[in-house]
Amino acid sequence: MSQNIILNDLEIKHKIKRISYQIFETFAEEDEIILAGIANNGYVFAEKIGEILKAISDIKITLCEVKIDKQNPFNEITTSIPKEIYFEKNIVLVDDVLNSGTTLIYGVKHFLETPVKKIKTAVLVDRNHKKFPVKADFKGISLSTSLKEHVHVVFENNNNYAYLV
Repeated sequence: MSQNIILNDLEIKHKIKRISYQIFETFAEEDEIILAGIANNGYVFAEKIGEILKAISDIKITLCEVKIDKQNPFNEITTSIPKEIYFEKNIVLVDDVLNSGTTLIYGVKHFLETPVKKIKTAVLVDRNHKKFPVKADFKGISLSTSLKEHVHVVFENNNNYAYLV
């Protein structure tokens, strides 16, 4: 399979900035947002969004890493912060790619086990192959692909890119 770049470093930086401003506009009246990044790339993406939000607003940003077994989402989901911290808070669940929706739907389910104010979702790439009724509230791009194709996002220092294989 060949590798096709779908987003280069500059484009990803623009998408992160735009998503950050959209999140700020949505939560402008709030005091705190929890950015809950799905482990690995989702968490890195959440960190990048958090950096911009801290630069453009006074909203307190709390980062949370969410660990989900993507092969078996029924396994226990763990977070880097205790549930008491996100009680009655605003949460943005962040991942790099929305494919079938499995990871996001189980992530949302986990946060719904505790009373929260609001949950939104953010992804860099929305592939439009959903098995579950979940949508990205904030997304970088929508990409129609075949089921055989896969999107990979690479976050490296000043060399971020997404490609399709």
